[in-house]
Amino acid sequence: MPGDGVPVLTIDGPSGSGKGTVSRAMAKALGWGLLDSGALYRLVGLSGRQAGLRLDDAAALARVAQQFDIRFGANEAGEEVVWLAGEDVTQALRTESAGNDASKVAALPAVRAALLERQRRFAVAPGLVADGRDMGTVVFPQAGLKIFLTASPGERAARRHKQLKEKGVAATLAALSMEIAERDQRDSTRAVAPLRASADAVLLDTTGVSVEAVVERVLALARGRLRIGP
Repeated sequence: MPGDGVPVLTIDGPSGSGKGTVSRAMAKALGWGLLDSGALYRLVGLSGRQAGLRLDDAAALARVAQQFDIRFGANEAGEEVVWLAGEDVTQALRTESAGNDASKVAALPAVRAALLERQRRFAVAPGLVADGRDMGTVVFPQAGLKIFLTASPGERAARRHKQLKEKGVAATLAALSMEIAERDQRDSTRAVAPLRASADAVLLDTTGVSVEAVVERVLALARGRLRIGP
């Protein structure tokens, strides 16, 4: 398997659980690479729409997943920037519609298969923090530490509402609550790689807990299980 011997920390969980924020903080703290798997599925959905494809056309979307030209980077503020075919699509990927499209294409086994090895190639020295929904169960089952984050539905919707408001994106709390519930249902019941905690994952409920406290807890676990320094 690509990346054998490279330490991997997986952080899975549903939308709004805080996994993206915690994963970025952990990658920075450890000096490791970061895999934002959700961005890959959002890119498949966006690329498919740009090509005029239906989001249930599994074969065509799998070809997109195998062939699209993507690049990840960061701006001067350290924030993630994503390019698709040379175009900065960072903002387009952060919309709720992009998230819903990602959930739809992620339910297609052919798309998941097309992205599997691509994701595993992110595991390079000195280590990788992998953020997603099936990182610990499917993509990196050999990971030395697996975290599964969750939070109450109300808190998750409130967090997402705050994020969108800060970005100037209009959204109502009621609509977000409904969309999150629909995504949870779709992600947890799909036939391939459903959203669930790995049997050996550490479950952390982040309801009412600060990002700093969650990161501190995960760092402590990483130091113990992955044998990294303070």
